[in-house]
Amino acid sequence: MKNVLFLCTHNSARSILAEVILNAKGGTRYRGFSAGSAPRSAPNPYGIAYLESRGHRIDGLYSKSWDVFAAEGAPEMHIIITVCDDAAGESCPVWPGRPATGHWGIADPSAVGGSFADRQAAFARAYGQLEERIDRLLALPDDLDGAALKAALNAIGAQSDGATERSRRAAISARGPVTADGS
Repeated sequence: MKNVLFLCTHNSARSILAEVILNAKGGTRYRGFSAGSAPRSAPNPYGIAYLESRGHRIDGLYSKSWDVFAAEGAPEMHIIITVCDDAAGESCPVWPGRPATGHWGIADPSAVGGSFADRQAAFARAYGQLEERIDRLLALPDDLDGAALKAALNAIGAQSDGATERSRRAAISARGPVTADGS
């Protein structure tokens, strides 16, 4: 079982979505977690409503600091993925076990205003983009590690719908232009 920590500044929208999606799809191979550098008091209510509309369980979801996962006794993380450009630019804690890292920046659905339908559409778009990336993560070979895993994670972020410019730069800096299978 590989533990994956999704990071976003506020741990209220994108990282929460990613945690839920991975836990729904990861089976016995992957377990998802989420955290933020400056967590909100609670997950975004529009995101929670969207997850409920998709049939996901939302009990136990809360916004938490990434310090929780850097503390002694925390589950060891094997992969850490930032899902917002702000979190990717912050100084992260030192993670025990030297996990592989990647960046999957997408637009913040909580920044969209307007009607309930407009906000739900923004969360649906973010959910779809994260689900695509997670499906590609699940398709990676289990024995991929080190620099090859980092390159593959960043390639997933860069080559997926809605990728931010920072995601594209992360893939290039990891190992030059690569494909999502690490080649």
